[in-house]
Amino acid sequence: MGSVLGFPGVDPLDAAIGQRLKSWREKRGVSIEDLASALDLTPEAARRAEAGRAHLDSCQINAATMRLALPVWALVSDTRAY
Repeated sequence: MGSVLGFPGVDPLDAAIGQRLKSWREKRGVSIEDLASALDLTPEAARRAEAGRAHLDSCQINAATMRLALPVWALVSDTRAY
């Protein structure tokens, strides 16, 4: 990934997951603070993840899907897995 003025580039996969995470969080009416708590992150770190500027590991993706009552595919793909 390239960088501009020393800022790291955004990984396209992290950006896609972050966009889906924010969309589902808003649809479910979950606050950023509540989601951050479920992911064991600060609200600022959760905002960075939603913006695609932070990588979520598999445990955090699992925690997000559990908190939002979603199947895992909802965060990692735009296509249903079943």
